[in-house]
Amino acid sequence: MIINVGIADDHALVRAGFHVLIDSAADLAVRGEAATGREAIELARSQSIDVMLMDIRMPEMDGIEATRQICSDPALSSTRVLVLTTFETDEYVSATLRAGASGFLLKDAEPAELLDAIRIVSEGDSLLSPSVTRRLIEAFVATPQRALRTSMTKELDALTERELEVLTLVARGLNNFEIADELFMSVATAKTHVSRIMAKLDARDRTQLVIIGYNTGLVAPRGA
Repeated sequence: MIINVGIADDHALVRAGFHVLIDSAADLAVRGEAATGREAIELARSQSIDVMLMDIRMPEMDGIEATRQICSDPALSSTRVLVLTTFETDEYVSATLRAGASGFLLKDAEPAELLDAIRIVSEGDSLLSPSVTRRLIEAFVATPQRALRTSMTKELDALTERELEVLTLVARGLNNFEIADELFMSVATAKTHVSRIMAKLDARDRTQLVIIGYNTGLVAPRGA
């Protein structure tokens, strides 16, 4: 199956470089480019994009707002956003997560890392720069709204005891193989549990499950 990719960046040379790299992979195909956030939204709507590579700083509309509009549009529920940036600040990371991004990768990543990131995000998994993963999640939930926490906690009532165990491990950053090993189940069973949890909690991907895990208190930030 071919993964349809969109590239949103205001630098033509950057777009060209990504374009050549992505098209070199047999399972990936670039379906269009965008130089602004507004163009990125139009591209996602017109080309059935599976993964949108999104720059943060762009004219007319920045990548954060474009991500928010893409991820909140029911018609684009299958589109995932992978943010690529030279910035590693909590402000940008938290903002992209709040907007609904499934991944966050620095532009100095190796070419193979980018291609793998696209594949990972397209499958509904989360991909976050290893150097900022735990820090950004903790920053995201540092000051959760009480109403939001209460609402999300009630949603957990729909989960079985086993699903709560799986969600806790997802929030701790474990992948399906590690979850399977921890809970003495098959990888396929672990994957099924994760998929059911996502459906019950209306989560787009594992990134949102991690956030839910922290916001509901299943997992506590370090030092809490």
